[in-house]
Amino acid sequence: MDDLLLQYTLMNDTEETAFLDDEEDVKMLAATLVVGVELARLDRIETRNPGQLYLCRAQLLPDPHRNTLWQVLYQSQNDRAFIATMGIDVQTFGLILTSGFASQWYKKPIARIDPLGLILHYLNSTMHETSLQQIFALTPATISCYLTSGLPMLLETLCSMADATIRWLRGPEFECCSALVVARHLIDGLKLPIQTSEDVDIENATYNGWLSEHFVSSVIAFSAEGVVIAARTNAPGSWHDSRLTSHIYTQLRVDTPPNYYLVADTAFPRGSTSIDGRIRAPLKHGQVLWGSAAEIEEHMVFNQELLPYRQTAEWGMRAIQGAFGRLCIPLNISNQEARSDLIEICLQLHNLRAIRVSVNQIQTVYMKHWQATEDDLNVWQDFKNMLFSEQRKKDRVSHFHITLEYQ
Repeated sequence: MDDLLLQYTLMNDTEETAFLDDEEDVKMLAATLVVGVELARLDRIETRNPGQLYLCRAQLLPDPHRNTLWQVLYQSQNDRAFIATMGIDVQTFGLILTSGFASQWYKKPIARIDPLGLILHYLNSTMHETSLQQIFALTPATISCYLTSGLPMLLETLCSMADATIRWLRGPEFECCSALVVARHLIDGLKLPIQTSEDVDIENATYNGWLSEHFVSSVIAFSAEGVVIAARTNAPGSWHDSRLTSHIYTQLRVDTPPNYYLVADTAFPRGSTSIDGRIRAPLKHGQVLWGSAAEIEEHMVFNQELLPYRQTAEWGMRAIQGAFGRLCIPLNISNQEARSDLIEICLQLHNLRAIRVSVNQIQTVYMKHWQATEDDLNVWQDFKNMLFSEQRKKDRVSHFHITLEYQ
């Protein structure tokens, strides 16, 4: 108070401050100055950048360590609630923590407020960061710090987990999948929305004339278990799928046994003659078949089996985009590395979810628990004879495709 009084005295003449001899008057004036300074500070805060809207600590729950919405959810330890909000069950959540994420995080000088839960909420939804602030009772700066620091740690952790790794099948794994779907795997392209760049070259590269929007392109291959086994991501949206598949062609040629192949749609590039027959697709409308009546009939039967199986590639894409709402929001155009990491995290979390949580439409069709009872065992042993007939019950596309016509 004495400093404030001194400042006031220096700025005013002696006559105006003569009344300050009384100690009570001095204290009252000092208190008035303190309140005035604080009110002026608050007014400056309120009028600064009025277009920037955000929550401050006063508008959030007082203690982020207790009684927040996240704390209620976490303490419930309910699988259904965890899957609905974060895409994984309680056991898998704990597995990520103990596989290296927790040890990495707690080496950092950052407040200890459940970063994994926050990151998974962020990835599995389209919610604004304001909603994250309310759920976790954290300020905007803290939310930003958690996401910036936590996402690279999560990626590093997932890369060290066998169930999350994206890798091509090996040896016996081909035989395991062939027992389910007769040597077939899936491949398809995925386009994710991206922000429009002010740079003309980047803007042109990401613009897809067919869809009239800006995208980044990816090509993803799935196994019959619904797991991503190969992917090329974060390419400009104007690129054709054939420019993204060179390393997959190499794996088909070098690392894949004979008689195994990928199933694609009719627009997907089949590669060079060196991988002839390794990528197959249903017949196109109007396509001419040559051969005897028996050969054509055999080809059509094969096509009718291939067509509904091709549909499962869409299930895989839906499993990714449906689970990770963050991919449905235009991605950041200015940070290519962070964008690439975000897509890779989602793909690896998809693998972890498919294997450990079993929330995957491909898996529910091809990997049911057939051997739980004796009747199930009989079904499993006769699996090849009933596989496609069961899948046709859910087929929504075959009536748009080929019917046999002799000319």
